[in-house]
Amino acid sequence: MTNQPRQAKILVCLVVSMTAGAAVLMALDNQSISAGAFSLASYSSLGSINSVTITRQQTTADRWDKIEIYYSNTKGGDLAQIASLAGLTNSDDLNFHFLVCNSLGGLDGQIQPTEKWLNQWSALPSGGWYGSSKTIRVCVVGEKPEGASNYQVSRTEELVENLARSFNIPATSIHYPADWQL
Repeated sequence: MTNQPRQAKILVCLVVSMTAGAAVLMALDNQSISAGAFSLASYSSLGSINSVTITRQQTTADRWDKIEIYYSNTKGGDLAQIASLAGLTNSDDLNFHFLVCNSLGGLDGQIQPTEKWLNQWSALPSGGWYGSSKTIRVCVVGEKPEGASNYQVSRTEELVENLARSFNIPATSIHYPADWQL
């Protein structure tokens, strides 16, 4: 029983060093503590990326050559809500291919394909966007100052990697918002 003081010292040192290590890692991370923990169980419940990228129409490897990711500039929403906020009567008229939800309107990180993607239709140049007919547009729900959640970033990255691999899109042809944190 003479080892008890030694074991207590080791336990205290271990707890202190782990706490200090966690504090250093959180200080180096650009996310706030309020961003929350990243749960693998809730992440995997969002479904596979392959199931989201299924289309109704046959696709060819040269169909798409660019990917653009941008913010919806809304606090929240799903396809129907984003369409309504844009003044559209139907979510089929949305001018992007995928919507990556935050926790306001859909599950955080949930990816919803649009009719444009399912039918392999191009997004139309409009507003401030003048992309090509070969650009895949991914809309991330949120506003620039707040940025995207951890789930949104990781799911968007997974989607982009899948699309880039499927359509041989080089990294130089993938465009993220200026404040996007990979």
